[in-house]
Amino acid sequence: MREALSLARGAECLGEVPVGAVVVCDGKIVGRGFNSPIGAVDPSAHAEIAALRDAAGHLENYRLPGCELFVTLEPCVMCAGAILHARIARVVYGARDLKTGAHGSVVDLFALERLNHHTEIVGGVLAEECARLLSGFFAARRARKEDA
Repeated sequence: MREALSLARGAECLGEVPVGAVVVCDGKIVGRGFNSPIGAVDPSAHAEIAALRDAAGHLENYRLPGCELFVTLEPCVMCAGAILHARIARVVYGARDLKTGAHGSVVDLFALERLNHHTEIVGGVLAEECARLLSGFFAARRARKEDA
């Protein structure tokens, strides 16, 4: 999670919402990603998607069974779908996302029994640090708008 936080800080430096993610396989980081929808001009350029793509390329497989995803923010519906399609074994996230979270904050896609793959979810890891990074980013953004 510390590496995901470092990636989130990198996203923040680029003016992106500070979310970072890593994919771990057999104890090694095989994929890294951070939010970049603004810079990439791509609504799907979320940290999780970037980390999954990086891991798939590294492992030369679009399926990532046995891998874990660590992300600083609760995945959204789009990312939850990609996580399930990639067959990620476990997701560990930091802060909850009360506006778009897909692990119970808004909906819980991971709890749908009818799906053909089920991913273990652990939330709240370094939650305060992850949430503080996000809230600081948005507070600074609001302050800049007020100054304008």
